[in-house]
Parts: sequence; C-alpha cells; structure tokens
Amino acid sequence: MPRTLQELEEIERRNLAPYAQFSADTRGRKHREAPPEWRTEYQRDRDRVIHCRSFRRLEYKTQVFLNGTGDHLRTRLTHTIEVAAVSRNITRALRLNEDLAETIALAHDLGHSPFGHRGESVLNRLMKDYGGFEHNRQSLRIVEELEQKYPRFPGLNLTWEAREGLVKHYTAFDHPSKRRGFDAKSSSLEAQVANLADEITYYSHDLDDGLDSSLLSESQLNREVRLWRQAARAVEREYGRLADECRRYFIIRCIIDLQVKDVVTTTEALIGKARVASADDVRLQPKSLVQYSPKHRELNLELRKFLYKNLYHNPAVEEPHLRSQRIMEELFRHYLDHHDEVGGQARKRARRDGWPRAICDYLSGMTDRYALHEHQRLFGRPA
Repeated sequence: MPRTLQELEEIERRNLAPYAQFSADTRGRKHREAPPEWRTEYQRDRDRVIHCRSFRRLEYKTQVFLNGTGDHLRTRLTHTIEVAAVSRNITRALRLNEDLAETIALAHDLGHSPFGHRGESVLNRLMKDYGGFEHNRQSLRIVEELEQKYPRFPGLNLTWEAREGLVKHYTAFDHPSKRRGFDAKSSSLEAQVANLADEITYYSHDLDDGLDSSLLSESQLNREVRLWRQAARAVEREYGRLADECRRYFIIRCIIDLQVKDVVTTTEALIGKARVASADDVRLQPKSLVQYSPKHRELNLELRKFLYKNLYHNPAVEEPHLRSQRIMEELFRHYLDHHDEVGGQARKRARRDGWPRAICDYLSGMTDRYALHEHQRLFGRPA
C-alpha cells in the first residue's frame, strides 16, 4: 500500500525538530484545493515549481556569464539546483523540513530577468515611476499570478509558507508573517536556510566559473582569499598534489563543506540559546537564527569583495552586460510604443496593471537568447 498523506505527516512529526515547519500545520493556500493523496503539501509545492514554465526558462538565463558563453559555465537553472541541494543538506542536519526549504530554493530565482543583475537594474530604473522591479518580488508575482496552468486560479497556488519564503526584502511593517496579535519579525527556519544556501552556492560556484574562464587564478586566490587558502591547504594535506581540474573541484567542495558545517553548528547553538519550541516562535525572533559564525562571516565578506573586484566587475563580464542593458531598454521602449507586439497574456494584464507593468512582466520572463533574438528581429542590427 502506498503511504498516505497522513502517514507522511506523521513521519514529519516523529523525525523533525519541534521548531520545524510541519506540512500538516500549513496556513494553507489562497485558493482552496483538495489535499494531495500521496504527497505532503510542500511536496506538492515543489512539484508545481519544477513543472512550471518559469522554472524551465532558467536554463537560458544568465548567472554571471552571459548565457551561451561556455557549455560548462553555470546558468540560472544550474545555480538554482545547487541552492536546492545545499538547502536540503542544511535542513536535514538541523532536522527541519527539507521539502519546504527545497521548494523555496527552487522558486527563489523564478523572477530573475534576462542578463542577470544587469537586466534587473535596467528594469528597476525603467519602472521607477511604476513601483520598480526586484527579482524576489517578481518571483512571488510569478507563483501568485503570472503562471497560467490551472483552470480555477492564477499562479501556482503555493502554500502560504512557500510564498513567505520568497519574500526577502521587507520592513518591520510589511513582514509576511505579521498578523493581528502576532508581531512577526522573521521567517521560518526553512526560509532562512534557503536564503543563506543561495549565498553559499553562488559565491563558491562563481569561483569555479571564474577559474574555468581564466578570469581568476589560483595564485591570486591563495594570496588574497583566506577561505581559499585554508581549503587548498586542507586538500593538499589529505590528497597531495592533484591535477588542476580535480584540485580546483576539491578545494571548492571543501569551501562549501566548511561553510555548511559552520552554518549548521552556529545555527544549532543559536536555536538552543533562543529556546524556540515551534515554527511560530522562530518567526517572533528579532533576527535570523540561521547564520555564519562571526569568523566565517568575516571570511565570506573577504571572498565577496574579491569576487566583485576581480570577477563581477571584470571587463570580460561587464562588457556583454553593458550591451544587454541597451537591449533591455530599447525593447522596453519599443513595446511601450507597439503594444500589439507583446504576448497575449501581457496584453490582458495591461488592462488591469497598466502597460509598463505588463511589459516589464513580459521582458523579465524572457530568456537571454530570446531577448537577443527579439532585439535582432525588431532593430535589425547587432546588439
């Protein structure tokens, strides 16, 4: 006999920590649906994200290097899968809800525009008089409104806890958990894990892509990044001298392991100190309980500064992104003047949300290659 929903929920009750977010305790979905038969509510959420169009489009969206630059360089999709894997590792160690953390990780970049953060900054500037643009808010907009898969509701109708986890930037007044008589300041531990796993993943794996593209060198990293130096020495002590590709892989693997272990041990101590006994106790905490230790926070800040100076602002990365800014701006202004050239769903939304927002939705949903194709088709000249 297959496991029923009730059996799966009981397994969570037995195996997870009391401050985990139990799927049986969900605040539910905006649109009422019959419960799943052989999945928990968060497992259903995860499946809905994986099967949506916005998730598939991540394959052709920029992570750091413009999509198509190299077959081994990461895309927004491979980055997302890696964040989900790190999220599951941390939540498993802390006895939290892996399915919820994985869902949030898989959905966290659905709202990213083409051309990475450069595309996002252009859309935010173009939309400054219409509410701006920010990819976390756009991810939430996608799962609540823009995906059109189901006959009875817009969006994916994810659980409240999955949608809470997609809201990263809020004030004390608009926290998604805040409600009458409940002065929430934080999100679930699963949401906090997914957020920090994103940072662990992109800094570590951007190192890998920077080395693969020859924009970074190991000698430079050994001189300037203590975290790299520590990991490199650990790898050499254990394995001796390795071939270049293998050595780099194991150093980056070691960096991720060090970060994950630090987060798990630090978070476990903070949870104990806070004496939280439920998921809602976590939401009442004044700040995140999922953290690096002060020592590792300092090491990660050093790595972050190094990557911004030597990779993200490297002319080889910057130049294609500067061209992409012009592409996004020219497409946006063209569609403002030619409403008939945007998709049918965007035209429908324009009646309710206005043309700028509908065009922003249309543009942000494009892949890098589709935006380049559209620009070539409309303007007939190289970007």
